[in-house]
Amino acid sequence: MASTAGKGEAPPLRTVVAASAAGTAFEWYDFFIFGSLTTIIARHFYADVGEATGYILALLTFGVGFVVRPLGALVFGWFGDRTGRKATFLATIILMGAATVAIGLLPDYGQIGIVAPILLLFMRILQGFALGGEYGGAAIYVAEHSPPKTRGYLTSWINTTAALGLIGALAVILGVRAIVGVEAFDAWGWRIPFILSGGLLAISLWIRLKLHESPAFKRMEAEGAGRRAPFREAFLTWKNGRFVLIALVCIMFAQGAVWYAGYFYTRFFMERVLKVDVGTVDQLILAVTIASAGFYVFFGWLSDRIGRKPVMIGGMVLALVAFFPGFHALTRAANPALAEAQARAPVVVIADPAACAVQFDPVGKAAFASSCDIVKSVLSNAGVSYENRPAEPGSVALVRIGGAEVDSVEGRSLAPAELKAARAGVETSIKAALAEAGYPLKADPARLNWWATFGVLMIFIIAATALYGPQAAALVELFPTRVRYTAMSLPYNIGTGWVGGLLPAASFALVAWSGNIYFGLWYAIAFTAVAAVSAIVFLPETMGRDLDTIGD
Repeated sequence: MASTAGKGEAPPLRTVVAASAAGTAFEWYDFFIFGSLTTIIARHFYADVGEATGYILALLTFGVGFVVRPLGALVFGWFGDRTGRKATFLATIILMGAATVAIGLLPDYGQIGIVAPILLLFMRILQGFALGGEYGGAAIYVAEHSPPKTRGYLTSWINTTAALGLIGALAVILGVRAIVGVEAFDAWGWRIPFILSGGLLAISLWIRLKLHESPAFKRMEAEGAGRRAPFREAFLTWKNGRFVLIALVCIMFAQGAVWYAGYFYTRFFMERVLKVDVGTVDQLILAVTIASAGFYVFFGWLSDRIGRKPVMIGGMVLALVAFFPGFHALTRAANPALAEAQARAPVVVIADPAACAVQFDPVGKAAFASSCDIVKSVLSNAGVSYENRPAEPGSVALVRIGGAEVDSVEGRSLAPAELKAARAGVETSIKAALAEAGYPLKADPARLNWWATFGVLMIFIIAATALYGPQAAALVELFPTRVRYTAMSLPYNIGTGWVGGLLPAASFALVAWSGNIYFGLWYAIAFTAVAAVSAIVFLPETMGRDLDTIGD
């Protein structure tokens, strides 16, 4: 698509910000629809592997869209630095929108079998590939139009689009579910939010077509900057390469961990572990997202006053301090009966450690037939936290629930039918003991403390917005115009794509391995701690830098 740079009068700054933000909000809407409908998608596309494994596979499919984002960053970053910002982020929005509409039209597993999840996976790859080039293009485009003293404030509107996209996704999901009913939504109505994105694509594309090329890129072209080699200049020269590493470790490690823990892992935790009704979870996440949307802009504005570095490090520290006590408080607020049962009748698995496998099966092939595996699989599927204690080698595992004990059975020598019957018997006994000890099957809506739950979630999201609000300006200000799109996009998409996108599945794996429902938080804590320490030592303050002289 040819650039319109130089044709007609340049649009006002507010149009630049609005157009960039609107397109990015649309792309986040597309991505969040999938994340919000993971449970339903698992039933339609992974119908033959069981509920727990199907959910894990759906999480991994969601994660694949993030894994390919660095590849999209490299491809679109190269084009953005060689051919211009505008044409590149027009291409990303078209690709993203087409893949999203296609997901809404895909046949499910019951119609075409194994081809269904393969097609779903391919659409997720296209989504992630496109989004890999989107954020960098939009943030750079706004930053290169912005005065230095308000760059943090103006670029923070791009970051706000993540909240706006999530608000739009949840609002559409809740609205469609209310109109067609829960059963119809689960059966076919879940497709409507994906298909509706076609209209949003047309609107976003129309808005972006009105934009011109960025002033910094046009200035570089007019000055005859010579032949550019974005990959070599960005990654193979120490002058720029060290800032790529700084951006990744000091900023993006934390952003991927904090933001995705606040928005996505809390959803998984409330829905799968605390057994809160999915509609209630949607309402809580929507309320928190609406309430927090303005904080992105506030923290971007604040970074124009006191600097990018102290604001972002403040968000990291808040997350580190809040995660463990916050998730414990979330349990007490959202499912107090579970918290009471855990305190009154803790669950202990006493088994030979050599007979215990990791309760994580992403391909649905593990048998989990030892006496230890059988009881742990029952507890993991029930979302019950348990402590591990060693037993004598070769002994049959048992579960202690308060004062009650349930013996497992050794199933490795049993035929498949016998193993199935034995596992069902152990499951029935454990569930009966859990019920006797007061462990709830689901969270009681009447006992859910809505305001306390909302307050805990807000703490997590404020930490995320403090980190995310100034982020676009900080990343843009690290790199020269010649390689800015390429150099900025790669660390951003590794942080959000690999650290953040894989967080739900990786954290769930840690929970399954340890038996502790809070152990998955160590994933986010570790990345955030590394980023905070590295930022204090290595991250330069970039507030107010002249974008045209960076690297000169």
